[in-house]
Amino acid sequence: MNAEIKCLVLDDEPRAIDVLDHYINLTPGLKMTGRFRNAIEAFEFIKTNQVDLLFLDVEMPLVNGVNFLRSLISPPKTIFTSAYRNYAVDGFELQAVDYLLKPFSFDRFLKAIEKAKNIESKISTGQHQLLLKDGKQLINLFPADIIYIQGYRDYVKVYTDKEMHVIYHTLKGIYEKLDGTMFVQSHRSYIINKKRIWKINQDHLLLSNHVTIPIGKFHRKELLRLL
Repeated sequence: MNAEIKCLVLDDEPRAIDVLDHYINLTPGLKMTGRFRNAIEAFEFIKTNQVDLLFLDVEMPLVNGVNFLRSLISPPKTIFTSAYRNYAVDGFELQAVDYLLKPFSFDRFLKAIEKAKNIESKISTGQHQLLLKDGKQLINLFPADIIYIQGYRDYVKVYTDKEMHVIYHTLKGIYEKLDGTMFVQSHRSYIINKKRIWKINQDHLLLSNHVTIPIGKFHRKELLRLL
């Protein structure tokens, strides 16, 4: 994001707006540029003003936050704020940065801001998010964060530096979603992030997280060519 992150708050509760106004003023690098209780006024403001980060309530009269965000042609980075948990999936589908459940603390607010900064930093280097379903929730992953993917018939396990996600998807289907310049299939059951390969041996790869991955005999020639 820019050195100064321009923030807009849309919420029908004055107290909620005041809390966010206070948190934004406490946070270096953030600037409040608009605070609205009316979706129509916020819509007009976004059309003619730069907004880097939108704090958006969900339950509002006339137009709820989910539909409001869907109405924007080029929406800013958005953090949903709500007293209700049941809109979290909508937030992930719309690739919201975070979902703050009211009432939230200043520490929780700062974590959401760090997510926004991290996402913008990765997008500025040309990385794009991958939307996947892990159980009943949707997750956004940056492909560069993936170390390897292991397939098990109708689901896969996606391994990152911090966690593992079980995704109900075929290995072939998820491979088609990935950038072929970044990923390679080393075995019928494994897809590898090329940049995470540390060593290549005769029949296996050693990855940066010290996991050993087999090389299938039908994949070795193509693997070496791509690397």
